[in-house]
Amino acid sequence: MALPCSCRIFMAQRQCIKRMLGHEVRTVCMSGLSHRKPHYQLSVTPPLRDCRQHRNAPSVAAEGAGEHTGYRFAVWSALAFSLFGSKDERSEAQKMEDEIILLLKKAKYSMMLGELDEANVFLHKAIRLSHQSHNNDAIIYTYSLMANLAFIKGELDNAEKLFKAAMSYMLSGGTPQDDNAVIEMSLKLASIYATQNKNELAEHGFQFCTESLEAKIEKQKDLSSDTISEEERKDTRLLLGLSLDARARYLASLQRLQLTLVGIETTLETELELTLVLMSDLATVLDLQGKHDEALAQVRKAVELGQMAGHPDQHVLLGNMAGILMHKGEFEESVKMYKEAMSLAQTAGDAEAVEQFEEGLKELNRRKEERKESLNEDPLTKQ
Repeated sequence: MALPCSCRIFMAQRQCIKRMLGHEVRTVCMSGLSHRKPHYQLSVTPPLRDCRQHRNAPSVAAEGAGEHTGYRFAVWSALAFSLFGSKDERSEAQKMEDEIILLLKKAKYSMMLGELDEANVFLHKAIRLSHQSHNNDAIIYTYSLMANLAFIKGELDNAEKLFKAAMSYMLSGGTPQDDNAVIEMSLKLASIYATQNKNELAEHGFQFCTESLEAKIEKQKDLSSDTISEEERKDTRLLLGLSLDARARYLASLQRLQLTLVGIETTLETELELTLVLMSDLATVLDLQGKHDEALAQVRKAVELGQMAGHPDQHVLLGNMAGILMHKGEFEESVKMYKEAMSLAQTAGDAEAVEQFEEGLKELNRRKEERKESLNEDPLTKQ
C-alpha cells in the first residue's frame, strides 16, 4: 500500500532523533556552555540530510556488550585523565561545568546505545548540577536532551513539559522568538499535539512556525552576507520546508486534502532531498483523492530524481510508487517495485520500511485474489 499520509510525524521524527543522537556525540561542542555566547544547535527536528548521514553507519550495539564496556571504559578513562590527570587549577565553577559536560556526554552515548534508562539517570544528575551552578546554558541544553529522550520513549506529556521548560529559559535569557532553535521546539510541540489529537493547539503551533519562518526569510533578503551566513539562510529555508511538510501531513490526517496540496506545493523549491520527500507526499495525497494517474506521474518524477541524486531513502519513494501502481490495478509492475524497494530497505537497514513493504505485498496479493475470484464468478468471462 502507499506509504500513509496520515499523521506519522511522531514516529518519523522519533527515528530521526535516534539517528541524530549518534551524530551529536561526535560533533556537539559543549565546552563553551558558559564561556561564550551559546550557539543553540539543538536539532529538535534535525534537517533530513543530518538525520540520514548515519543511516548506513554500523550499529554500535552490533559490536557486542564486551566491546561496549571496553570502549566506554577507555572513553571515560581518557576524559577523566584529561580533566583530572594533571595539577588541577580549575575554579569550582569550572569543575562543576566539566562534570556537567561529562555527564551529558555519558547520557548521549547511552542514548546512542539505546540504554535510555541509564541516559535518563545521567541527565537528571546533569540538570541538578546545572541548577546548583546556575548555568543557564547547561540547563537549556540538558532540558532539550531530556525532552528528546522523553519523546523517543513515547512519554509525550513529559516531553511537552521539558520542551516548554527549555524554551522558557531560552526566551527569558534573551533568545528571540524567531530563533531557529525556538521554532524547532515549537514544531516538535505541534507534532506532539497532533499526535494527541489536540487539533487547535497543533494548528496554532504549525501556523506559528510557518509564519515566523516566512517573515524571517523575508527579512533576511535585505541582509548582507557579512550580517548572516549562507549556512544560516539555508537552515532557515530548510526548517520552513520541514514545518510546511509537517503541517501538510497533519492536514492530510484530517482529510483536509486541498489544504495539504497547497502546503506541499509551496515547498517544492527547497533543497533536493526535502523536495523529493514532498513530491512523494504530494503523490500520496493525489492517490488518496483517487487521482492515480497524476499521483503516478508525480512519484515517477521523484523516483527518477532520487536515482540520479543517489537519494538515501530511494526505497521509500519506490515503495510509494508500488502502492500507487497497486491502486491503479497494475499488479505485476507493483510487485516489481515492492521487491526492489524491499531490497534497498534491507541494505539500508530500515526495518520499519521492510515491514511496510511486506504489508504492501500482502495487500497486493489479497487484491489479486479478489480480482481472480471476481473474474471466475463473471459469467461473461466463462464463455
